[in-house]
Amino acid sequence: MIKRVNLIRGLIIILFICLTNYFLARAVFILFAEYTRLEKVLAICFFLAEAFVMFHAFGYFTNVYRRNKEEGAVSRPSPLTTFPDVAILIPARHEPKMVLENTLMACHNLDYPNKEIYILDDSSDEVYKKDAEELAKIYGAKLFRRKERHGAKAGVLNDCIKGLSQKYITVFDVDQNPISDFLSNIIPILEADPRLAFVQTPQFYSNLRANAVSFASNMQQTVFYEYISEGKSSNQAMICCGTNVVLRREALLDVGGFDETSVTEDFATSLKMHLKGWRSLYYNHVHTFGMGPEDLGSYFLQQNRWAMGNIGVFKRVVATMIKRPLALKPVQWFEYFVTGSYYFIGWAYIFLLLCPVTYLVFNVPSFFMNPIVYTFTFVPYLILSMAIFYTSMGSKRYGIKDLFKGQLLSFITLPIYMRASLFGVSGRKGTFQVTKKGGTKRISYVRLWPQLLIWAICLFSIAWGINRFIYEPTAAIAINITWISYHYILLSCIFYFNDEGTRERFCKKLLKKTQFEYKIIEGPREGEVLDDVNWIDYFSVFLHERLEAGTLVMCKVRMPKDNEDIVFDGRVTDAFPNKTRRGYRTIIGVSKVPEHNRDKLMEVMK
Repeated sequence: MIKRVNLIRGLIIILFICLTNYFLARAVFILFAEYTRLEKVLAICFFLAEAFVMFHAFGYFTNVYRRNKEEGAVSRPSPLTTFPDVAILIPARHEPKMVLENTLMACHNLDYPNKEIYILDDSSDEVYKKDAEELAKIYGAKLFRRKERHGAKAGVLNDCIKGLSQKYITVFDVDQNPISDFLSNIIPILEADPRLAFVQTPQFYSNLRANAVSFASNMQQTVFYEYISEGKSSNQAMICCGTNVVLRREALLDVGGFDETSVTEDFATSLKMHLKGWRSLYYNHVHTFGMGPEDLGSYFLQQNRWAMGNIGVFKRVVATMIKRPLALKPVQWFEYFVTGSYYFIGWAYIFLLLCPVTYLVFNVPSFFMNPIVYTFTFVPYLILSMAIFYTSMGSKRYGIKDLFKGQLLSFITLPIYMRASLFGVSGRKGTFQVTKKGGTKRISYVRLWPQLLIWAICLFSIAWGINRFIYEPTAAIAINITWISYHYILLSCIFYFNDEGTRERFCKKLLKKTQFEYKIIEGPREGEVLDDVNWIDYFSVFLHERLEAGTLVMCKVRMPKDNEDIVFDGRVTDAFPNKTRRGYRTIIGVSKVPEHNRDKLMEVMK
């Protein structure tokens, strides 16, 4: 382990040297190359786009370096002898009953004694109001409603907090299910440091196997919640992520509650707390399981809100730094600049993508560099950066293929980031929109016209470039064709992610020679929406009879090298006819399994 840590740190130092060499070489070629005014403008813009991307790469790799330099995880304080009161807040608006019930059940089962659960029901529909009232009675939760809606999620949180007296506030989004020791592990950390405003824990999508979008978005989450969040925490710049967080009520009241002027109230509130001298901490242990977006429409909606909110807060970061440069430490300002400016990445990448197109199609260069110098300066940086990224994440047991899927999903989201950043800069206020829970729905390709337009431009440019290369075989044309082809392949995954993406392709399968038996308990329930269920996992199995979606089955699995049976409950989510084998490939969602059998069940599913 120590050898790997030293290797990663050494590679990062070499990476920074390569990065410096490349930028010096780029600056020299831009300064002395002969070009027209238009080419000069494009060259400078290209250089600035590169600088922006590498600024964020520098931010990531400094966090990796720092994390590998420091010792392990956050030390756990001594167990509590007294238990301060904790208010658990669950904001909900028009949420499916089963989703809300799962969260209430998980919160009810927390092993912390002095807790009070509050459902912050902001629904306007009587059906959802009735569901919230019914569930509040079942699980002993208090139901909070307000007379006038303002400030979306931040507003309802603030209205509720005004009437609370508990020392700590825990916030869970309605689709987040904490495990029993969540508070028992977090509260001692807050008790040990009176200036600690909040402790943020990671998010993990339990529906990552639902389809390509949910899986890739979970991979994006893991990148943020590993080295990035750990690095920010080391620099006292960890931000509140709005859920799976425990906050000190005193700190919240000190900054006037959650910021209601931003759709990313968590990020904006974090800035206020740090400006007031409060500390923050990231506790990198998964204690909560939630649900991620399962189609491009839901995912784009989520990313649009995050991008608009972050850019809006970034404007405040810049203004505050100019007025009060000593309010935060330089390293804190740096982290806020990295976080706040990230969603400008859409403009940077689109420009880097289109510059090779202008060269191949219009013969207008924007990258002035000798191919040999390019090979010996940029290529080492590219190889090293990829090696460090995948190696560092690999040490956390994330595979290259899985991480790459997350990068693919980010790439096709560039037009969303561009649009959202424009709205954020212009000051246009977005509305807080809840990410849809469950469901896989293909969106119209008309709505994807920006991605498809760039995809078509790349395809045309490749054909045009190949034609040029036949008559003008130069290294510059070959390099530009290679880059555009790479971008074309990345953009082509828009069809992959916009597929119906049923669980048939993404769920697990039982190991070979595993014996499977089942018994039908009951048929489908009227009105039940299976997409709203927070399944433990999915698996597929071949059956000779067709079972309707929603059918409750008691399953029995026997491991290949063991005579012990694993019994659990599941519900059929889909069944697909298999004409070759004359049966049905059936997808079963695991809904209930004894705790002592959960690990064994995971072993027979791959």
